[in-house]
This record gives sequence, C-alpha cells and structure tokens, in this order.
Amino acid sequence: MSATGLAPRQIAVLLGGPSAEHDVSLVSGRAIAAALASRGHAVDAWLIDLDGRWWSLPPAAQDADLAATAFDDPAALLARGPLGAAAALEAIATADPGTVVFPALHGPFGEDGQVQSLLEAAGLVYCGSGPAASAIGMDKTLFKRACGSMELPVLPWVEVRALDWARDQVGCVAELGAFAASLPDPRLVIKPARLGSSIGITIVHRPDEPPELEHAVADALRYDDLLLAEPYLDHPRELEASVVGNSRHDLAVYGPGEILPGREFYDYVAKYRSGESRTILAADLDPPVREDVRRIAGEVFLATGCSGFARVDFLLGPDDLLFVSEINTIPGFTPISLFPRLCAEGGMDFGDACERIVTLAVERAAGRPSRRLTRADLP
Repeated sequence: MSATGLAPRQIAVLLGGPSAEHDVSLVSGRAIAAALASRGHAVDAWLIDLDGRWWSLPPAAQDADLAATAFDDPAALLARGPLGAAAALEAIATADPGTVVFPALHGPFGEDGQVQSLLEAAGLVYCGSGPAASAIGMDKTLFKRACGSMELPVLPWVEVRALDWARDQVGCVAELGAFAASLPDPRLVIKPARLGSSIGITIVHRPDEPPELEHAVADALRYDDLLLAEPYLDHPRELEASVVGNSRHDLAVYGPGEILPGREFYDYVAKYRSGESRTILAADLDPPVREDVRRIAGEVFLATGCSGFARVDFLLGPDDLLFVSEINTIPGFTPISLFPRLCAEGGMDFGDACERIVTLAVERAAGRPSRRLTRADLP
C-alpha cells in the first residue's frame, strides 16, 4: 500500500504522440512513470511515435536522461513494436484486465478525445477526462462557446478555417482587419485552435498590414485547419490553477500560480528553452481576485465535463479584469510545469498527485453503468 493508500496496480503510461507537443509529452510521461513506479506500482510505458505507431518501451528506455531524439528510433531502444493502436490496446488489456491507462499525451490525438475514444472502445480504465470534455478543452473555439454559455469571462474572438482561407484570403484578411479595428488596441494574437504549449502563436502588431496578418495565419494553419484571433492584452498577468477531482463533492483547486514569461508572451521558447521565465507558486493577488480564480477554475472544469485533473489558465488585465484563457485536460508534468508544482504547494506532492489521478480514474470507472448488455436489458 502506498503513502496515499492506493494498492499496487498495473499502470500503462502513454507518451509521445503524433503532435507538435511530442517532446514535451516524453518528459511528462517519463516523470509520471517514474513517480508511480517509485510508489510500488507496476508501470509499462508505451511510446506513440510521430507516425502514430505504438511501441512498448523497456524499463531502460524510461530513463529521464535520454534525449527526446533517442525516441525517434524506438527499435534502437529495444522497444517492442511497432503496433497499431488496436493491437497495442489489446496487448495492454490482455496483460492485466485491471490495468489503468495514464495518457500523458499533449495536443492533438492525445488530448482532443481521440485516444480517449480508443480507450473507451477497448473497455480500459483511464485517467483524466472523457472524449467529449477532451474535445471541448482542446478546441479553443468550442471552449469559449461553453464558457460563454455559463457567462464566464472570455476575450472576444473570430475564427478562420483553412478552407475559407484557401478560397477567399482577401475576405478573411478583411474580417480579421475589421475585428482588430473594432478593438481599443488593434493588436491581435493569432493561434491554432487545437494545440497547446503556445506552438504556432503570433502577435500581430500591425493587422492593417496584410503581409503581417498573412504570415501569422500561415504559421497557425501549419498546425491546425482552424485558428482564432483574440485581442492582445498589453502585459497581462498570466495565472494558472490546478484542479483535481471528479465532481463538485471532491473537487480540489490549487493555486493560483503566476507565470512571468521574460519574453513578449509565454511562448514555447519561454516555457521550455530560454530559462528567462519565472513562476510564482502563490500569486500576489487581492483576496477577491484569488477567490474568483479558484471558483471559476472549478466552474470551468465542471461545465466542460472534465474528470480527474486539469489546469485552467487565466489572463488578468488592467483594473483586475479576469479572463478565462483555456483549459488543459492533460497539463504538463515536466519538472517546471505548474500543474504538479501547484498541487505540491497545496500539500500533494508529485507522486501523490499521480496516485490521486489514478484513484479518481478507478472511482469514475466503478461508478459507470456496465456497457455489457444482455437481451433482458433492452427496452
């Protein structure tokens, strides 16, 4: 029995994935696997490569000191595979029917409901949110609409689809320009709608100049076929709260912490490479603002149907105007990630957080009706 009271279990950690956040996931997944193994659980790590093939990694390949590029050749690491998703999930289920799957996959495929749907179809217990909540959390336009229906504060936005851009680039530029002109500050932030780690984000300082807009749109559409444009806030405070639980009765919200990016905004370089960014685990906020962040983080988690864990991000503008930025249904578990650090600040260290998430997965699965029907169950 571990320190949290969770009996030893068989756990399969999924890492990598066919997304631009592949390398970040490698770090998160190995950290989770190491933490759970240190608590006495039997952990298997499964690498999903950039082509979507699945590989069972040997224990030596879970070494945190291995560079991300080492996983570009899984066979050289003596990984077993490659397997298709169905065969890999069958192997996981066959090895131990009680296995809990911990997806440590960031971005498309891993965080947008696709792998969750595969796990549902395979009948496996898994950590985190289900397919619908994952899809809403990944798609920033759907997420904004969900928050808007709850009258939660979000920035205004417009969206552009790749098909519309291809057919009427002049019209899309005009729409973006008109949106910018309607704002007190015409600068825009353009980003892929379904990606994380601040990849593909551009600040457009002169939206009245079509070449600058076109470059930003082209960069966002490299990663997704849907983008959104939001107002640029001048040096907002970037706040994050960690949420753990399955329902309003067991929900715990940790934080908020604060990001000090050291660059124009908290982009991929600021997050993972520059060393210029700093994080504050207890943001210096007026008590009413702090309570608003924690309350709204819980409301966002429940309103989008999340389970297990998530991180909710906020922007705090002038005059303490608070905006929900996004929800991350599989936030980073790297050494610098705020999700586990905020949990630790609240008294639940990295290993405890991983075990709590596994426990919540088991509890959620136990509370669901059986999907195996007999003729007598039919109306």
